[in-house]
Amino acid sequence: MNQTYSNMHKGFIQVAALLGASSVALGAFAAHGLKQVLLPDQLSIFETAVRYQFYHVFALLISGMLYSAFPNQLVKWAGRLFILGIILFSGSLYLLCYIKYQSLPYPWVGAITPLGGVAFISGWVLLFVGTTKRF
Repeated sequence: MNQTYSNMHKGFIQVAALLGASSVALGAFAAHGLKQVLLPDQLSIFETAVRYQFYHVFALLISGMLYSAFPNQLVKWAGRLFILGIILFSGSLYLLCYIKYQSLPYPWVGAITPLGGVAFISGWVLLFVGTTKRF
């Protein structure tokens, strides 16, 4: 097994650990700090971002663990798409909350969130296909 294959799962697990820690921190920040500052619809958007980030931390962990048993490009890309989805989906929702809080125009932010959703869906599909057989 070459070095790229043996280390890839470790990288996904490490990134998942950092994103998981930030999920907990952001969730606590929302519950204790933002609750008094944001409007209910803004807080709901922020909580959705945290929830989907945390869900996909588990997907990334699973990708990292499965990569050692199924070291193929599909599982590798599944993990990458979960990371991209967190950045685009959750990141755009965090940004949207900030922009709404600041009462700034935000027409372009809404176009980013669905791209993150597509990345999440694609990651799940690739994870399925990548684990159906050993390549």
